[in-house]
Amino acid sequence: MGDLISSHLDEGKREIITARTAEVLDEFRRLYEQQYAVALFNKVRYDVEGGGGPQPQLLHRKVPLENKSIFSGMLLQFIEENKKWRNRFLFVPDSYRISYYESKQAHDRGLQPKGSINCAGYKVLISLDKYVELLDTSLPDVKAKASSSPFLKCATQYPLILWHPYARHHYFCAATEKEQEKWHAVFQDCIRHTNNGLSEECKIQTPAFTDAVRLYRQAQGQYGTWDMMCGVPSQILANLVMEKLLPELRDLISPRLKGKMQERQKNWTLIADAVYSLVQTQTQSLYEAIVQSCEEGRPPLEASIRTDMDQIITSKEHVTSKIRALVLPKAEKLLKVSIEPYISSILEALMEPTSRGFFEVRDVFFRELVDMSKNLLNGGSKEKLGEYMEKISMLAYHPVKMQCCYEKVEQLSLEGLQQRFDVTSPSVFVQRAQILMREQMDDAVYTFEQLLHQSLEGHEEEDPCKIIQRSQDRVIKKYDYDSSTVRKRFFREALLQIFIPYMLKQLSPSCSADLPRFQELIFEDFSRFILIENIFEEVVLQTVMKDIMMAVKEAAVQRKHNLYRDSIVLTNSDPNLHLLGENPSIDWAEEYGEKSEVDGEHESEEGDSAAIKRRRMKQVVSMIQVDGPGTTLPNESCLEVPSVQKIPEEKGEGDSDIQCSSALEKAAPVKEEVSEPLSKETAPDLPNGTAPKLDKQEAALKSPHDSESKLAIESAIQQIEDAVQGEDGEQSPDGLALVKNEKTIRIKVENVSPLKEDQLASTANQEEQQIALSSAEEPAKVEKNITNPKQEEQTEVSENSSDLRLEPQQHGTDTDSGFQSPANETAEEDELQVAAAATEAEQEKRNDSEKGGEDAGKGVDTLTTQT
Repeated sequence: MGDLISSHLDEGKREIITARTAEVLDEFRRLYEQQYAVALFNKVRYDVEGGGGPQPQLLHRKVPLENKSIFSGMLLQFIEENKKWRNRFLFVPDSYRISYYESKQAHDRGLQPKGSINCAGYKVLISLDKYVELLDTSLPDVKAKASSSPFLKCATQYPLILWHPYARHHYFCAATEKEQEKWHAVFQDCIRHTNNGLSEECKIQTPAFTDAVRLYRQAQGQYGTWDMMCGVPSQILANLVMEKLLPELRDLISPRLKGKMQERQKNWTLIADAVYSLVQTQTQSLYEAIVQSCEEGRPPLEASIRTDMDQIITSKEHVTSKIRALVLPKAEKLLKVSIEPYISSILEALMEPTSRGFFEVRDVFFRELVDMSKNLLNGGSKEKLGEYMEKISMLAYHPVKMQCCYEKVEQLSLEGLQQRFDVTSPSVFVQRAQILMREQMDDAVYTFEQLLHQSLEGHEEEDPCKIIQRSQDRVIKKYDYDSSTVRKRFFREALLQIFIPYMLKQLSPSCSADLPRFQELIFEDFSRFILIENIFEEVVLQTVMKDIMMAVKEAAVQRKHNLYRDSIVLTNSDPNLHLLGENPSIDWAEEYGEKSEVDGEHESEEGDSAAIKRRRMKQVVSMIQVDGPGTTLPNESCLEVPSVQKIPEEKGEGDSDIQCSSALEKAAPVKEEVSEPLSKETAPDLPNGTAPKLDKQEAALKSPHDSESKLAIESAIQQIEDAVQGEDGEQSPDGLALVKNEKTIRIKVENVSPLKEDQLASTANQEEQQIALSSAEEPAKVEKNITNPKQEEQTEVSENSSDLRLEPQQHGTDTDSGFQSPANETAEEDELQVAAAATEAEQEKRNDSEKGGEDAGKGVDTLTTQT
């Protein structure tokens, strides 16, 4: 690969790359410095005059993902260097930058990852055919013989491909369709988050940067929306450079590529990735120098603005009135002919899927709280409340649970309008709406947390379900209002993004020649803060804004979209609630969960803080691959830990009450796997001898009394005692296995609930039949162990598997529904009755034997103690 890149990217090609990058960044520097001064003026004016829209009713979380990670697990990854698939452990932190490791142990030890993926600008594909279609556009002018062999032989039939127009492509495979869906949701969430990289809280650098990029593209004749306006500023600038540089390099390099079509496409992808990395390195250093230069000159500019604020505003208004007189007639004519007929149809196309998405957010939030109330109503404790709230607190950042909301907005379509208004694709609007939906969900959850926590502190004796209901009702009302405000603002911004570039493109040829003469009306001292180009765009915006506002107001009257009218404005309607917004985030696991002594010991250790942080980092999606000997299957991906999730990750998965014991949560994964219920369908899969034993028990329960049962009981007990005590009072291996089994049965019976003890006491007639069955089976087992010692280990495993059936289930044994079937409960009760009766019979016989021979009794007691 290194030879391929070095041979095609020689010194001459690298000089071309450096020269083109410098050209783009020089022009960007000029535009950025101009827009920086304008953005600084707008920010200072806003601070002085104030303003803004209605105050939101929901609280906003300042640090949403503190000490959290999104997802981790195993996936198969295709390695370009050796053309093979390898298991990789993928870890997605709160930065949404995907890191992949050799194994989970490598991540836990803090080793450097094999690589990482910044998902800005990527698309995730789950179809190899779709990937081949996109790949064919990389070299459109090259004619070569297509290869008959497939481009990529996937390890499984569930691929996950990350595609980028400039950067390297990444190939993964999941083991099952369910895992593919979940990883697909996670990858989409990473792309969505990184594409929204510019912070809106930065009131100067962000608007200066976006305006400079927009003006640069308009100077190149590109007025429409841009899909590659994603990532951090250095990435966006690299995309800007590659848009112009890549076609030039392709014309120089593509004729020299050898091989069949698919091989040429693959090699060109690797070359483009090397060029993109080189451009990003250069743009990052140049952009940092531009920002530093502007920040150093900020203090004198800000002082000048504050001194001459009134004069600057007056001068700007005077120039604006002159430009409006020139532009307004042409803009109104264009508006009437080409814009007004399409406003209502475009607005409807935006509102339908967006409103469905926000409704789904409301429903998901409501369902999660209802499920929590149901589980608490069925015997929840304070610790359970903390566990559920720990899950709900990260609901907005759970890619799988939020996927049903995001899918509603993905149905947005602007067919027939994209070419007219130069809209490349609706993905810009889809991702923006999804980001707003996630913010609204997190605001609703955070507000609910604060209200619930405040109510629980003052009303400890009150039913928590009632407190949850009151807090839930308050939050949903506030969500309805805030979601209406957010959607209306989104509709206005989307319509402006569609119409303004089109109007500027149509009006610029006729107006650009007359605009420079208005520069004479601006004082030289104010010329840095008043730009003719910006005033021209503001006039065009004000022209179309009236019609857009009117259309959104009319839509608010329609009840189907659940939008409030602008006349209903609630400002400071709940001042006490906004005081709660200053409180720190609530750690529900720490405050309401059980304290772990082990964790306290780990925290007290010095020198291992990084390892402790990785180990204690909470994961939003509770699904992780457990590494270790014997736990990795071929082509295995992330595995769900059964019976640990309190809240289902998907709609329809575990809709019923799910209750898990704290002991199961701390148990090893192997124990959790065998804790599932054993029904008649799964019985044949058990170790040999388990399923037939169940059939014998059922037959014995239906058979009448017979005299042979008592003889069988006495014979079985005598053989047990003989097996326990060998020659000279030494314990025998077969006896040890039987005593282990006897002790296990006794422990299981002692843990039976009072209800089942009553049931055992009320079935005296059945006990006699069950004693006969249990005693009749023991001699066969003893004889088998004595005659065939090689089968001792297999017999003990079979017995242990049978013992597991006797353990009463204290949690939802079904990982999907959380309920235990009546058939399993009946079988379990029967086995418990058999075990209890057998134990009582053995105990009585042992007491009799102790009277006759104290040595044998002492041998049994000593052996039981050792076990």
